[in-house]
Amino acid sequence: MKLKILLASAALVASACSPAIAAENVVAAPAATRVAKEIPGLKTAIFAGGCFWGVEAVFSHVKGVKSAVSGYEGGTKADADYETVSSGRTGHRESVKVVYDPKVVRYDQLLQVFFSVVADPTLKDQQGPDRGPQYNAALVPLSKEQREVAAAYLKQMQASGKWKRPIVTGIASAGTFYPAEDYHQDFALKNPNQGYIRAWDLPKVAAFKEMYPSLYSAKFQTG
Repeated sequence: MKLKILLASAALVASACSPAIAAENVVAAPAATRVAKEIPGLKTAIFAGGCFWGVEAVFSHVKGVKSAVSGYEGGTKADADYETVSSGRTGHRESVKVVYDPKVVRYDQLLQVFFSVVADPTLKDQQGPDRGPQYNAALVPLSKEQREVAAAYLKQMQASGKWKRPIVTGIASAGTFYPAEDYHQDFALKNPNQGYIRAWDLPKVAAFKEMYPSLYSAKFQTG
């Protein structure tokens, strides 16, 4: 599902996301019982959770996140552009590469935020109004510790009873991450009045602020 939108800073460009009329529901995901134990120093993880505008918007407000970059993961460089990825045939997922300081925010806390206000883990090849394999939610850990924490958390989520349908979000092997076009970066910050942002993504940020005030930063950390 696609449309063309007029960006204030550019001519007509293809939107990453579909038109929407209401925000997604939020779920109070459980605190992880398997806490991440990462050595000091900045860490990187990749999250696929539907349209990357909203994923980026939420993580850009998390304390300890140093950058959140929208992009394409799971396919080849030759196909890593918006128009081609939008066909749903490239193997790419719209994703966000998050660089964070584990002294401030742990990987398991990022997972809790992600599944509380960003992605519905019971949906396959869709999130919100967006349909297609490029919108499939997935965790893409980049270290052994992240992978173990992610696996334990998905099992914990399944057993928690928080979701009425089975958890289908899984762990994907890391491929090359290709940053998306410039007009997609920091999109919610640059386009707060765009229809999709107002309907779907600003409510996610508001829910994050309300649910996890100790992790919320009013500053939008640009990529």
